[in-house]
Amino acid sequence: MTTRDFPFAAGRELLEVPLDPVPVRQAATVMLLRDGAVGLEVFMLRRVSTMAFAPSMHVFPGGGVDLRDATEDLPWAGPDVDDWARTMDCPPDEVRALVAAAAREVFEETGVLLAGDDEGSDPVERLGGTDAAARARQALVGRELSFAELLGGAGLRLRSDLLGYRAHWITPEIEPRRYDTRFFVAEVPPGQEPDGETTEADRAEWVRPQDVLAAAEAGEARLMPPTIVCLEQLQAAGSVSRALGERPAIAPVMPVLVDTGAGTVMRAELP
Repeated sequence: MTTRDFPFAAGRELLEVPLDPVPVRQAATVMLLRDGAVGLEVFMLRRVSTMAFAPSMHVFPGGGVDLRDATEDLPWAGPDVDDWARTMDCPPDEVRALVAAAAREVFEETGVLLAGDDEGSDPVERLGGTDAAARARQALVGRELSFAELLGGAGLRLRSDLLGYRAHWITPEIEPRRYDTRFFVAEVPPGQEPDGETTEADRAEWVRPQDVLAAAEAGEARLMPPTIVCLEQLQAAGSVSRALGERPAIAPVMPVLVDTGAGTVMRAELP
């Protein structure tokens, strides 16, 4: 384990750990990757300033698990739930929900659909084209449709082989909203392009990890500790193939607030 200190957000009120911390909610986030002209790039969103959690932060697409994500009716291809349960060291039902949430949130927030059929068809075309896909995204956001219903109705299956497991972070106990988040990586499938058309973000773009890290260092971007660590790992990987092929050590990480005497930091024990 490696101990690492992260700056506590400037201007934030210092909070004490409550006697009864807010329960965590299961969540998943995905680093969408591509090899750009000058190296690996990752798709990032800047959350709108009015968001209750992580306002104005640069983040990867993702969000909380929907109760329906765990349904056994979810069409599935690639490594099965038991394989993922061993990889992620958690129960199969929980794994199914997390992997489904990862794919669902990516589609809701970027339009990229990590799914397919036996013929290798374009999944967006299987939904009926871009207009139909846009309507499906809104139906998912409005909880009018489950991800399993969306895929099943189009003859598609979630492609778990497109995802790689990268990290596990838990929101500190001082926070009023807390998530137990699994981080994944995925290469954008051929023929698809993320658009960032979500009400949760006011900016969406492809960036090199080193560029957004430099922007954060210069005070031009805001990053949470897990985002910083994941970006550093992507920068070190340097290419999509290496990022997807790596099997990093993974353990739950929950930063804690520490007064060092020289200032307040968020301290994390990294695997």
